[in-house]
Amino acid sequence: SSPSSGINAEWPLRPGHKIYVFSGPLNPQHLQTIETRENSRGLCQVAGSSTCYTMIFPGTRAGSLQLFDMSTAGAAVGAISSPATINAHRTQLQCIAINHSGTLAATASIKGTLIRVFDLKTRQLVIELRRGTDTATVQCITFNSDSSYICASSDKGTVHIFAIKNPELNKRLTVANVGYLGTYAGSQWGMTSFTLRSECPCMCVFAPSGTGVKNAVIALCLDGTYQKYVFTADGNCNREAYNVFLDITQDLEI
Repeated sequence: SSPSSGINAEWPLRPGHKIYVFSGPLNPQHLQTIETRENSRGLCQVAGSSTCYTMIFPGTRAGSLQLFDMSTAGAAVGAISSPATINAHRTQLQCIAINHSGTLAATASIKGTLIRVFDLKTRQLVIELRRGTDTATVQCITFNSDSSYICASSDKGTVHIFAIKNPELNKRLTVANVGYLGTYAGSQWGMTSFTLRSECPCMCVFAPSGTGVKNAVIALCLDGTYQKYVFTADGNCNREAYNVFLDITQDLEI
């Protein structure tokens, strides 16, 4: 489930360039309306502890990420602190994610080459990760339960897995002379990845983890398929499960 699925005190609705915050789920009351830049993709996530929830969404400036303390929703205007902003990218945001504890956020722009992870308390960059060198539409970024890994999928049909807590697990360029490659030389690439057989756009999520349970990523694809890949810290990645839950062709004929 997404980080925001556990919210039972208040939640946002986000049509167009506004976010409407309501109390809920019983007897919902409108608490606040927040102006944003055009947000046709409905980018907005909420996560946190039982006492403090943080909402993230695109800021008014292209490429910026805005942070909103949900505990102030519905308070008097003078009691609401100024929203914090992170200038995450130079171009418009394409995809955002927040971890389960509401302490980290990951962002990708419409270029889709870089994924950046920020500390939401200090608003500082934690790590910059390279998905690739060619433009792609990042469709999903997800943290695992303890924020040690993130995975990201794009319209290229590839799912990349990155290490956050132990970044030395990520791959780097190893050629001797990398001066001509500029910033690519210092990039951290995924520790592993897998390509879906159909190269079909998908949403990805980490499987539940625990003692004796393998690290795994589940991909739910546009063609109706379910695929599960297990991976290890040394970069091995293998498909463990594959199922077809929806026949898209039949649906289109109805």
